[in-house]
Formats: sequence, C-alpha cells, structure tokens
Amino acid sequence: MAISTSEYTNALADALELELAALTRAGVRICGNALSPVALVKGELNEAELAGEDLLSGADGTALRAALERLGYAPEEFCAVSAVAGKAEPGVENAIACGEMLPPTLFREAVEALDSEAVILLDEAAAQVMREAYASELAEIEQFDVAMLEPGLVAHVLGRRVLALGGFEASLSDAREKQRMWAYLKLLPPAGAPY
Repeated sequence: MAISTSEYTNALADALELELAALTRAGVRICGNALSPVALVKGELNEAELAGEDLLSGADGTALRAALERLGYAPEEFCAVSAVAGKAEPGVENAIACGEMLPPTLFREAVEALDSEAVILLDEAAAQVMREAYASELAEIEQFDVAMLEPGLVAHVLGRRVLALGGFEASLSDAREKQRMWAYLKLLPPAGAPY
C-alpha cells in the first residue's frame, strides 16, 4: 500500500507534536515555530521570563526578530528554547525542578526534536549546556576555540551550525556590543536552497 506525500508529512508532524508535548510535560520551555530553521537558546532568563512570560517576549526578542528578518529569515522562523527548566507536569518521572538548568540529555533531546539547521546560543549558560550535551561531537572539532563554542565562531555539530553570542540580552544597553552581536549574527544567514 502506497503512502501519499501528505500522509507522510502529516505523520511526521504528528510525531513532532507528540515529542514536543512530552518535552513540555517534563519542563522544557519552547516558544515559537518548532519547524523553524533556527533555534535560539537562552540560559540566563530575565525576571519576566522567570515569572512565566514567554521566552524572548521582551526587548531581546524584538531585537532578535528584527536581526533575523534583516538576515533573510521569515518573521515566522523563530523558535526559542530555554536551557532552564519550566514547571513540569505533576507525576512526570524524573522531572527537573523549575528554575534548574536542563540536564544535558534532556536539552539534547529538545534540540534534536526541533532539528533546526542553526542553533544560536544567546548567553554563556546556554553555551555551557550545549557543551555538555554535545561533548563528544564538539571534541571532534580540531579548532579548540570553535569546539569550546567561543562567542562569534560557528561550529558544525551533527549537520547544524551552532553560534554562541556570549550575552545577547546584556549587549542591548551598549551600542558597541550591539554591533558586535550583529556581526556575529551575520555569520548565520539562511541556508541556501539545496539545488
């Protein structure tokens, strides 16, 4: 029996929806388009985000959306992931306490579920959990600074581009730092068509 393209696509979408629902029940916070080609990872949450506001709903999110759109990403191509656990549903086995850093295995599961072609680590806490979650893959990178996810260097990890910014939200109050962040973001233009 043949399966149509639309049936196959719907099955993949259903599987992704189930996987993301399981991650959310475990306390992983994900906001935006889960099918986005770029995932923005934040590990140093501001007061509003810690109080339950959506990730990147403040000035940092506005600036990132504008920068990504200027680079050529569509406005809907925006997905944010917190490296800090949100509130898990009661009864979830091995749930992480709200406000704790995600364990590397759960963080990796979230990144792999989203399967974006680029990951932008917005701060040092996000870079650290990425280092732990992908330690063996990063160890294969010959350039030490790239393997350590130093800000402004693009690492290629399992077919995706990974860029650490080293403190995006903090940079918004300093014009020079904002220029540095823009220079870093320009390293990750949308991937070209495969043909």
